[in-house]
Amino acid sequence: MSATTSISLAVADAVWAEIKSAGRASDEHLSILETLFGKNMLRACKIVDERGVRRVTGAPSGRSLFLVMGESKRKEEYLCFPEHLCTCYSFLYDIVGRGEQLCCKHQLAARLAEAVGEHQEMEVTDEELAHMLAKL
Repeated sequence: MSATTSISLAVADAVWAEIKSAGRASDEHLSILETLFGKNMLRACKIVDERGVRRVTGAPSGRSLFLVMGESKRKEEYLCFPEHLCTCYSFLYDIVGRGEQLCCKHQLAARLAEAVGEHQEMEVTDEELAHMLAKL
């Protein structure tokens, strides 16, 4: 990881913390995130505005992941761990393969939705959560 990438991620983490603390994203917060993440941030905002983020929590463990709606006509949902992984093609190609992006729009949407409380909650059994993860 380059120094620039590390700094960008540190700045983003600080902004996410401020948003979560305030319970809302200011124009300044969104501007900083758009500078760091470009068009992916705008697309993430659209996903959140369309209520396309669900947090799935397993019971009784409390472990969770996010399901984030895609923008295609097929309206696919992607399994997402906001800070680490998304099952979308862009994550595999642009982030892992080419290293051109810091994260995908689905990861950004999950982080934003969680920070401002704009996600739907869904509870499943730990066994159901394990089946979802087995598809990775």
